[in-house]
Amino acid sequence: MPDHRIVDHDTWLTERVALLAKEKELTRLRDDLTRQRRDLPWEKVDKAYTFDGPAGRWSLADLFGRHSQLIVYHFMFDPDWDEGCKVCSMLADHYEPLVDHLAHRDVSLMTVSRAPLDKIEDFRQRMGWSFTWVSSHGGDFNRDYHVTFTQEELDNGTAHYNYQDGVKFPVTEAPGISAFYKDADGAVYHTYSSFGRGLENFLGIYHFLDIAPKGRDEDGLRYPMEWVRHKDKYDDESFVDPYV
Repeated sequence: MPDHRIVDHDTWLTERVALLAKEKELTRLRDDLTRQRRDLPWEKVDKAYTFDGPAGRWSLADLFGRHSQLIVYHFMFDPDWDEGCKVCSMLADHYEPLVDHLAHRDVSLMTVSRAPLDKIEDFRQRMGWSFTWVSSHGGDFNRDYHVTFTQEELDNGTAHYNYQDGVKFPVTEAPGISAFYKDADGAVYHTYSSFGRGLENFLGIYHFLDIAPKGRDEDGLRYPMEWVRHKDKYDDESFVDPYV
């Protein structure tokens, strides 16, 4: 049993109500932050990006489908890898059920990786996902949205990630999420991107772990998400972590 303070019910309730006040303050701050996020200016996307998808070659505008809003998850999957990132896979497990719900709020959710489409399709089927996943292989999309680095950039400390230069990263791919808007004339605008710990907002498992008695329980790990595996590998004793 963890060494933890034990109190009577009245004491527990007093402290819980005090914490509730802070939780409500955080909720108000989050609501204000959400408003500020919507108020950010937009930038027009003039570059002609193309993607390989299940139905052929698509433009960035095509990814919207019939919707005016697009969210792209930048899924870490280098063309030389045999499978997608384990942490991105856990995040994809979260948003897989949301695609239809988002569509009813005028939002298309697309997954984009640099791996070729055949590798993507094999891995998507292995994971049992039904969402649309397209390949940016051979294009500049990942580089322009700062989720792909060269090995030279990593070696000499010039990689740019999460709006900072000189970021250290163990591999040439990084996670991110970006939002876009398409107007009635078909013009596309980049409205938002988030990286690093900003993606925790989309990891529902952490919201559950954060109220569990032991929390995230990541102290002592070589990096915070070392415990994560692909959902079909938690019982695989031969698992080798690619990030250590």
